[in-house]
Amino acid sequence: MAGSEVKVLGTWASPFALRVHIALGIKSVKYEWVEENLEAKSQLLLESNPINKQVPVLIHHHKPICESLAILQYIDEAWPSAPSILPSDPYHRAVARFWAAYIDHKWFTWLKGVASAEGAEAKKAALDRVREGLVVVEEAFGKCSKGKDFFSGDRIGYLDIVLGCFLGWLYVAEKRNDVKLLDEEKMPGLAAWAIKFCLDGAVKDVMPDKDELLDYANMVFQAMAKAKLNAPPNY
Repeated sequence: MAGSEVKVLGTWASPFALRVHIALGIKSVKYEWVEENLEAKSQLLLESNPINKQVPVLIHHHKPICESLAILQYIDEAWPSAPSILPSDPYHRAVARFWAAYIDHKWFTWLKGVASAEGAEAKKAALDRVREGLVVVEEAFGKCSKGKDFFSGDRIGYLDIVLGCFLGWLYVAEKRNDVKLLDEEKMPGLAAWAIKFCLDGAVKDVMPDKDELLDYANMVFQAMAKAKLNAPPNY
């Protein structure tokens, strides 16, 4: 399938768009990247994802596929040649999808909650939830990896991509709050995995620079704080 038939709509800082970058890289698929401005969304994005109007969107043969987890599965099926992204065994595939849902709908929600937590006590509680979630994922890593380098074994796959795309934003949370969340003592498996993931050939050239991501996050959060401060009172 020709690479010119594939477009990806995303933003450089989006962890969900990063998933698509990595998956297409694993499959050696050439594609056109379209950088979106979420403050002034393109007509192509609005037409391609009219329900959520969000990135990422994969466009293949002029047909849009939305939502990053669905896109990962589509890529694995549309380009079935090795290496596979999802496990081939139905049970292991179901387990991977379960943990992907946990990471997206629970753990990442807690990570986002750190930025919005107000006051020292609320901030500490939010950070503790993130750590506790990582401990749970550490246990899952041990069971899924079976002693190998990645969730998928000898090479990165579905769960590696799902969690790995958040490593930059985890770094942002650590730096903005002067804490260590991915603790090498409490989560030695994940800590070692994170290093190997970032060095993988499908990842290292598309992973956003973590300090540029930190600068971007500081700018966004400052703008949000200013907007909140200037907002009219809600009587």
